[in-house]
Amino acid sequence: MKKIGSQVTIAMDGPAGSGKSTVARRVAEKLELLYLDSGAMYRAVTLLAISDELPADSPKLIEQVKACHIEFTDNGKTILLNAEDVSVQIRTPAVNRLVADVAKVPEIRHEIVKHQQRIGAEGSIIAEGRDLTTIVFPNADFKFYLDASVTERARRRLADLQAQNVDTTLAAVEAEITARDEKDTTREHSPLRTADDAIIVNTTRKTIDEVVDLIIAHVCENEQ
Repeated sequence: MKKIGSQVTIAMDGPAGSGKSTVARRVAEKLELLYLDSGAMYRAVTLLAISDELPADSPKLIEQVKACHIEFTDNGKTILLNAEDVSVQIRTPAVNRLVADVAKVPEIRHEIVKHQQRIGAEGSIIAEGRDLTTIVFPNADFKFYLDASVTERARRRLADLQAQNVDTTLAAVEAEITARDEKDTTREHSPLRTADDAIIVNTTRKTIDEVVDLIIAHVCENEQ
């Protein structure tokens, strides 16, 4: 496989359950890139809010986000918040319920973008989230937008939750995803949208391997 340059940025956006995280992680492994999970960063700072029982728009929380240090290790598999591994804690239902409210606060988004751009400046990455192609890395070398039907995204999310022994239903997960989509696409600051120059990939009827291969083929064919 072609070796990717030392400063290449691949940015990927899309709604919850579209496959972004799994795809980005596998592309990172195959191309030896750092995987930057932007959603994990918002989940990490949501832990700060939960730990101190702070409202999402609390000035104290915003100050904590400014002062905290977020980094990824093990090629992006582990996220550290102030040197503590929070990879498991950020995937709890409590974080799921609050993260969208935290993520829509403009001051918090502003600080997280700075964290993301700092990480991106340190070397080649593949970064995924909801505003990576439009706000964080508007000049990324490669941009992709992954999407899938709501039902398919809910099915995938349900499987993840069941693997964590979380008791829920497909209908409940579908309602949660629909609500999250509404918040993500209608928020005033950095809403989820498709960048004009992004390649759109509908993953509803594609396997993870098919999507990974598609992205890698495009990057390797066009990387300078």
